[in-house]
Amino acid sequence: MWSSNNSRRPNNNTVRALDDSLPEIDLYESSKERKAYENMGDLYTIIIATEHLERAYAQDAITQSEYTTECNKLLSQFKIAEKAALGKNNMTTETFMKVYQMDCPRAADRLLRMGVPEPLKTSHDNVAVTVAETVQHFITAMDAVKLDQRAVDELQPLLSDLMNALMLLPDTPNDFGPNHKVKKWLTKLNAMRAVELIDEDDGRQLYHDLDSAYSEFTRHLRANT
Repeated sequence: MWSSNNSRRPNNNTVRALDDSLPEIDLYESSKERKAYENMGDLYTIIIATEHLERAYAQDAITQSEYTTECNKLLSQFKIAEKAALGKNNMTTETFMKVYQMDCPRAADRLLRMGVPEPLKTSHDNVAVTVAETVQHFITAMDAVKLDQRAVDELQPLLSDLMNALMLLPDTPNDFGPNHKVKKWLTKLNAMRAVELIDEDDGRQLYHDLDSAYSEFTRHLRANT
């Protein structure tokens, strides 16, 4: 009969061999190394969770509202986890996924390329609120660039919020210019590591593209009112 009194619980930082004649294996040698493993574990978990979420949504296993809420949460957590796990070395998330043999194509597309959930058009009753939020996101993103914010983990959430708002707008054409301009930059930032910076030329181009997109957005509003 199994008795907890007769069992020997291994230390948290060791794995006990199945064969008692073999030595225990240290998983880490310091608290710093332990933290590094925990950070990589967090990143791994977020990628796997995103893959399962995308599969569930594709199979109609969850509602659009549930999907959007969880996807936004994972997108926000991803950049934080990526910075913590990979910020001090040259490994990218793509490399991380290859090293640990992660077959997660849907997660890679959502986290590294799209950067926003699948779009859900808002109802016409809420257009005024969506427009106001979109204007605010434009202003916030443009102000950040104007104030010389250049870090990916500072700019990416702002453009993600803006892209989300733009995609909620009803009656916009498939080739709506502001969507393409913001998506282009979001794709670029998603392909970079959280700790990286865009250079001065990119900063100027980003501001120009946002300003141009905002002008086109306001022209669209005037033409449809």
